[in-house]
Amino acid sequence: MSFLDLNFFSFGMWSLTAGALGAAALSLILANTDLFLTKSVDATLDFLEEIELKTLNDPQKTFKALELWKKHGAVIMAVRRPGCFWCREEAAELSSLKPQLDQLGVPLYAVVKENIGSEVENFQPYFKGKIFLDEKKKFYGPQKRKMKFMGLIRLGVWQNYFRARNQGFSGNLEGEGFILGGVYVIGSGKQGILLEHREKEFGDKVNLASVLRAAKMIKSQTSTSKEE
Repeated sequence: MSFLDLNFFSFGMWSLTAGALGAAALSLILANTDLFLTKSVDATLDFLEEIELKTLNDPQKTFKALELWKKHGAVIMAVRRPGCFWCREEAAELSSLKPQLDQLGVPLYAVVKENIGSEVENFQPYFKGKIFLDEKKKFYGPQKRKMKFMGLIRLGVWQNYFRARNQGFSGNLEGEGFILGGVYVIGSGKQGILLEHREKEFGDKVNLASVLRAAKMIKSQTSTSKEE
């Protein structure tokens, strides 16, 4: 190989390396923006009311989601995956509000999209409310959003990872975990959706102060009837 050929080969290898590094850097930058995230579509009360939920006990019963908030409103967590340590962290934090929610007369619920083995049972110590099954994954819509392996190179996900791990939360990889979850605060009757938090990346928690503030806005059907 001549000196000229050697220089040309070295320049080619350097160009390929620089190009690969540049592409990797660009991918890293883009992954940490919201450019490629599925856009969230806000739910409507009419949409949520008609969702069919199932109890997890035997015999299993099916009912319309409206029953959860019709009289007293509700705080509802759509769990991405019961075995996820981020979901367990958020469940524990929401459960810390339960004494205040009880004083307000507002129930705390969760929905899961699948019931695998003992996953829900193992999740229950972190969540102090009742849990129901949403097989059609409607509480994760109307526009379902997914995050796959792109989440592994998002700075926010890693920050969330160390936060939850430092607090001692652990989990497993059982079940579907790509469809993102969220939290709703829904008023009684036709009062409407008072808060809708959609998880935009793994470990993106709802703000507890916002949940409590929205819960305090709920007017129970009982008290409304008395006022009338």
